[in-house]
Amino acid sequence: MASALGPLGRHHPQEETVEPSRSPMLTKGSMVREQYTTITEGTHIERPENQAVYKIGIYGWRKRCLYLFVLLLLVILLVNLALTIWILRVMWFSPVGMGHLHVMADGLRLEGESEFLFPLYVKEIRSRADSSLLLQSTQNVTMNARNAEGEVTGRLKVGPQMVEVQSQQFQIHSKDGKPLFTVDEEKVMIGTDKLRVTGPEGALFEHSVETPLIRPDPLQDLRLESPTRSLSMDAPKGVHIQAPAGKIEALTQMDIVLQSSDGTLMLDAETVFLPELALGSQGPAGSSQGLYEVCACPNGKLYMSVAGVGTTCHEHSHLCL
Repeated sequence: MASALGPLGRHHPQEETVEPSRSPMLTKGSMVREQYTTITEGTHIERPENQAVYKIGIYGWRKRCLYLFVLLLLVILLVNLALTIWILRVMWFSPVGMGHLHVMADGLRLEGESEFLFPLYVKEIRSRADSSLLLQSTQNVTMNARNAEGEVTGRLKVGPQMVEVQSQQFQIHSKDGKPLFTVDEEKVMIGTDKLRVTGPEGALFEHSVETPLIRPDPLQDLRLESPTRSLSMDAPKGVHIQAPAGKIEALTQMDIVLQSSDGTLMLDAETVFLPELALGSQGPAGSSQGLYEVCACPNGKLYMSVAGVGTTCHEHSHLCL
């Protein structure tokens, strides 16, 4: 290979020198030689025909599809933004809640009237201090209390025709916590000082009633009646019947029994009138002068006998049979 300068030191114009292409070649002596190639003007170097050409970027229909997809995403983003602003405007969203529904630290506050289409599960419902609480329904209003297993332990149902309470015990208290009315499976207890029944037919009790006093309204009659059964009044320390401004009547179809096991039966009055006592046969005219004596049979039956100088009860003892 010739160098860039000739042997006489002359300069050859338009000559180019290409960096040496070092390719190690192994010979028998294991020596490496370097080959230098000098290319001058007019020198033709053949290139391989199957040289690959790589283009960087997106061209043609792919580029147009990409731009169309980006434009579609932008339109969708703008529509979603407009819908979000519209929903926030229509639903009255605010930093404290949504419309009349305000989120408080101790719960939710709802202003105005609200309609619930499905069951509402809450721990406490209360109204404002200056207004009342109204629960209204076209069918019925039902409130249930459940335990940890989800079973109903208490129910209050207000329907169009009746109010139904399902619980183990039902109580009504006064404002100071005093029980006014208590109902359970065994008894009904009224804690008020006075129970007033204003119905024209009075009160009907299928079983016994325990009370210290039964009294009617002023200027009204008190009547205790048992149409088909017996009427019994019992008290461990006595039964006191009093009519300060009227009379006492005891009417029955069968017998009236006045019994005292340890004491006496006392009729304390100015006049004791027994108009239906049996009367024995009268003696001779003018002998009794209209005077009679009351006789008693061994079985307690009373009858009248014409008074005489002595007793005449034995003369009419046949009335005891």
